Amino acid sequence: MNLRTFDLNLLLIFDAIYTERSISKAAERLSLSQPAVSNSLARLRDRLDDPLFQRTAEGMVPTARARALAEPVRQALDLIGSGLQSKHAFDYRQSRRTFVIAVEDYGEAVILPRFVDWVAQVAPEVRIKIRPEPANQLREELKSGRVDLAIDYFVLRHTEYVSQRVMTDSLLSLTRPDHPGVGDKLTLETYLQLRHVALLPRNSAQPMIDLVLARRRLERHIAVEVPHFQSMPIMVQTTSMICTLPKRMATLYADQFRLKTHIPPVDTPDFPIYLVWHKSAEEDMGHRWLRESLMELCGRL
Repeated sequence: MNLRTFDLNLLLIFDAIYTERSISKAAERLSLSQPAVSNSLARLRDRLDDPLFQRTAEGMVPTARARALAEPVRQALDLIGSGLQSKHAFDYRQSRRTFVIAVEDYGEAVILPRFVDWVAQVAPEVRIKIRPEPANQLREELKSGRVDLAIDYFVLRHTEYVSQRVMTDSLLSLTRPDHPGVGDKLTLETYLQLRHVALLPRNSAQPMIDLVLARRRLERHIAVEVPHFQSMPIMVQTTSMICTLPKRMATLYADQFRLKTHIPPVDTPDFPIYLVWHKSAEEDMGHRWLRESLMELCGRL
C-alpha cells in the first residue's frame, strides 16, 4: 500500500471505533458527525479490503484483521503525538531517570502497558517502576518523593496534592460466549439470577453497580470476591458466572480471553480516573514531562 495516497486520518477513526466499539461514541470522541465517521470507516474498509468491524447488539465487534491492526496503529499514533509535543526543558531522550508510578489494576492493565511501550521508543534510558498502591501510605510516599505519580479512582483531598481527572470510564459485563443462561441481550432478571464474581472492596465504599441496584432495592448474587480485576475473566471463562468491571478493562479481557461483552441492564454514571501527585513536584521538569505525557495518552484512550 502506498502511504502517499493513504489518508492517515482514517487511522484515528479506526482507533476511536476500536476503543469505543461504537460509531456514535467514536464520533463524539473525535468531535465529528456520525455520518462522517461511518463514511470514513467505509473508505477504510475499501482500502484494506476487510469489514474490520461487525455490527452486533453489543456494539462494533472487530474482525481478526482489525485486532491485528489495533496495537500497531496505536503505537504509530502515540509516536506521532510525542513528536508534536515540545518538552525540550527535560531531555527525556538521554535521561536515565527512574520514575515510580503507583497503580491499581485499572492503570496497570489499561494505561501503563501502552505508556511503557511509548517510553521505550522515545526515552529508551528512562526506567518506569510500577508498584501496587498502598492506600494508607500513599500521601506520605507522594510527599517524600518515593512515589512520583499515582493513578487512582479517588482524589486526595488535601491542598498539598493535585488530583487531575485524566479520563472517565463506564461499566461492562463479561460472560463466556456459550453461556447457557444469557442471550443476545442481558436482562435485569437474568443479571440478578446469575452468580457474580466481584472485586473485594479496598475500603467501605460499595461498587457502583451495587449502589445503583441498592437504590432500586435490588441486589446481585455475589458468589465469589477476588482481590484483583485480573482474576475475573479467568473465572468467568470456565464457569457460568458473570463479572462487571470497567469498560476498557472488560474490552481488553474480552479480546484476550474470547469472552462475550454485555451492557449492564441498569444505568450507571461514568466514573473518573485521576492522576495524583504532590505539589512539591510541580516545577520538576522531568516530573512535568512524565505527567503531561500520561495525560496526553489518557486523553486518547
